[in-house]
Amino acid sequence: MDSQSVRTTQAGGVRGYDGGKGVQGRKRHLLVDTEGLVLAHEVTGAHVSDQAGARRLLSGLRPLQPRLELIWADGAYAGQPLSSWASEQGVQIEIVRPAEGQKGFAVQPRRWVVERTFGWLGRSRRLAKDYERRLQSAEAFITLTMIHLMLRRLARSA
Repeated sequence: MDSQSVRTTQAGGVRGYDGGKGVQGRKRHLLVDTEGLVLAHEVTGAHVSDQAGARRLLSGLRPLQPRLELIWADGAYAGQPLSSWASEQGVQIEIVRPAEGQKGFAVQPRRWVVERTFGWLGRSRRLAKDYERRLQSAEAFITLTMIHLMLRRLARSA
């Protein structure tokens, strides 16, 4: 599970400012499986915290993904309120931390999968920047892009 802040156009709609990234726009919250395919997604204003976005992302997910037990996330999702809420939902959140004494950039185990999915979404011209006026349209384009990606993979394997 991770989030990505993206800039929006002046088209209007829900926007916010993400002070950590310095981005005026929207935030995409994704939950992916171990292959990087999207299980759930949520688009909010960029001002929404990662923990609040995680609650929106995970609420109501249990009936759709009954076998989901463990979610790997980064340090933005650390904290007792979210972990206790997630355990009430029947899911454990495990925080993937950098190795002891690590300096600079390094690929984090398990976290690279969701980062790769953000890369796949960014290759779609319509998702490189958020052009949509409504949040539902932005979420629909994430779904369409993932469907397109999966269909291309199926066509290659056939």
